[in-house]
Amino acid sequence: MFYGAKAQAVEDVSFSVGTGRVVALLGANGAGKTSIMKAIAGLIPATGTVRFDGTDLDDLPTRGRVRRGIVYVPEGREIVGNMTVRENLVLGGYHLGGRDRKSRAAMVLDLFPEIANKADRSAWRLSGGEQQMLAIGRGLMAGPRLLLLDEPSLGLAPMLVRRVFDRLAAIRKETNLSIVLVEQNLAVTMRICDELHFLRGGMLVGHRSAEELKDSASRQQAIDTFLGAAV
Repeated sequence: MFYGAKAQAVEDVSFSVGTGRVVALLGANGAGKTSIMKAIAGLIPATGTVRFDGTDLDDLPTRGRVRRGIVYVPEGREIVGNMTVRENLVLGGYHLGGRDRKSRAAMVLDLFPEIANKADRSAWRLSGGEQQMLAIGRGLMAGPRLLLLDEPSLGLAPMLVRRVFDRLAAIRKETNLSIVLVEQNLAVTMRICDELHFLRGGMLVGHRSAEELKDSASRQQAIDTFLGAAV
């Protein structure tokens, strides 16, 4: 996986995500996490193969992957600040019919009551945590089967991080949604993930199940072994 002509961002990365499972990618800045997410979403070319439901997606553009059920929520939220909360949600369901968009918007606002009573307010007026909820909600509008979440805790206070991850846990419990989660914070990631892959220098350097990291000693060992002082 390359940026430009020569800069290789990721090398020899392979992992799978089961239905209804949450798989986390952990590593320091520059480890290649976002490059992997963008390649899965079709935003940058990949030298390998991305398979979804047994089908190669190599020649399928981003819009086609969204229609298949692969939705990317990027780092930094990238909501449209001068549009209302409701209008941002409509953007997320652009390919749906009017009735489906309306029902999915109602579902999202029910899931995130913090933004429900601000649905007709400009998105830039939301707090950081509310903007993150809107970004995730906009991704859910597309009816994803695989949700790619890039650093959802970035820049949020611990209380807001808990709220966001509590909502993600609820989504996971109520649906068969699969999630690939990019994070730097192991403690946050452990709230919802099933498996963790550790990256360093654009390569996978380790794998653990959430079950293997239940106690603090094993988590610290994983940090020391795979991430060093980066986390």
